[in-house]
Amino acid sequence: MSPRGVATPDVRERLFAAAERVVERDGAGALTSRSVTTEAGCAKGLLHTHFAGLDEFVAELCLDRFARTAAKARELLGLAGQGTVARNLEAVALALFDSGGLAISGLAMTRPAAALRIREALEGGAPGFTAIQEAITGYLNAERERGRVTEKVDPCTVALAVVGTAHHLLMTSWPGTPDPRPLMTRLVTALVDG
Repeated sequence: MSPRGVATPDVRERLFAAAERVVERDGAGALTSRSVTTEAGCAKGLLHTHFAGLDEFVAELCLDRFARTAAKARELLGLAGQGTVARNLEAVALALFDSGGLAISGLAMTRPAAALRIREALEGGAPGFTAIQEAITGYLNAERERGRVTEKVDPCTVALAVVGTAHHLLMTSWPGTPDPRPLMTRLVTALVDG
């Protein structure tokens, strides 16, 4: 444990990762500021030093994970013409699950104040599912121009289906339920390869 008065490196990520472990192991109901700081191995008050409270912490955690996945989705355009379209798209779709998605997806639903903060941030332009959908659409359009995606494939519809399905699977999965990744992989393959 970090002694009082000693800087804790990369505090936000350390607390976020600890929260994901707590929720994955014990469920959303077990998330408290104390459980997070205990899991992170840091001083009990550290979370409240960096966040106004647990609701702000949960909102920032969700927004951070959205932003990470949106950044990965924006990188898709640079992959146009490389690898396979299905694999490139699958990597982004699965990133929604790999970024703590299953562990944290229900958190905002259990904390109305956090959900409100997330919605306000998204309305204000923070990256979320819309940014991911737009990046996927742009990527598929680029692959279509290269002839790697058939004219039958509608990039906007595929992007909506991928993001919508990911959202559905995140909101209906929780620790202990079957892994949704194989379903996502099958969907991507079916949408892109027909």
